[in-house]
Amino acid sequence: MKLTLKRIHTNFYRYNVALFFTLCYPVLYVLRQKLSRYKYINQIRRLIIFLSSSISGIFYSATFEEPIDRHKVYVVCGNHTSNLDVSAISTVLKNNLCFMGKEELLSNYVLGYFFRTIDITVNRESKMSSFRAFKAAADHLKNGASVVIFPEATIPKEYPPELHPFKNGPFRLAIEMKIPILPITSLDTWKVLWDDGKQLGSRPGICDIFVHKPIETAHLTLDDADALRDEVFEIINKKLRSA
Repeated sequence: MKLTLKRIHTNFYRYNVALFFTLCYPVLYVLRQKLSRYKYINQIRRLIIFLSSSISGIFYSATFEEPIDRHKVYVVCGNHTSNLDVSAISTVLKNNLCFMGKEELLSNYVLGYFFRTIDITVNRESKMSSFRAFKAAADHLKNGASVVIFPEATIPKEYPPELHPFKNGPFRLAIEMKIPILPITSLDTWKVLWDDGKQLGSRPGICDIFVHKPIETAHLTLDDADALRDEVFEIINKKLRSA
């Protein structure tokens, strides 16, 4: 019975996301025509997240290790345990954000729109696709948008989820572009909705996010990419263990 109710809640949440996206679509359709308007697409995304999450009883709480400059550009790296991680990061950072995700998301009714406009898709089985994705990410950074990359490259299939080894891509990108890395730890979004919710459903609750202090990369070279990757992994893993 409990699992049935949780699956009903997941469908209710998805319905609300689709509903508010549909209501906002006429404005989003107009905004997609010009790159200079992409920051407004981010604002509407946050509005859709706020409305659909609030009605579903899902809220986001952030703790900042230190205040961050919201006008500064970052390569944002976080652990990935839930489809709510995107909503959580969008809500707590409020920056002009671009997410990198798997190309299968293009077929999603809601996410497909954002991945055809402000976000970036990648086929992780294709080196050429990865090259194009990171080139697009570099262009977004140059145009003033922070790029969010989940360096595990997937949501872990264990439950409770464990932190998987990080890929090098986001750290090489940050070093090449001389952009600070902003680590983010998603502490318990998986307790509200694990993965996509198809197996265990979801429930109302508060998703706690910890935003670590930025790590400067201006003094680093590409030879430091592995060390930077390991440093960020340890920062996030340590926070998860302490929680």
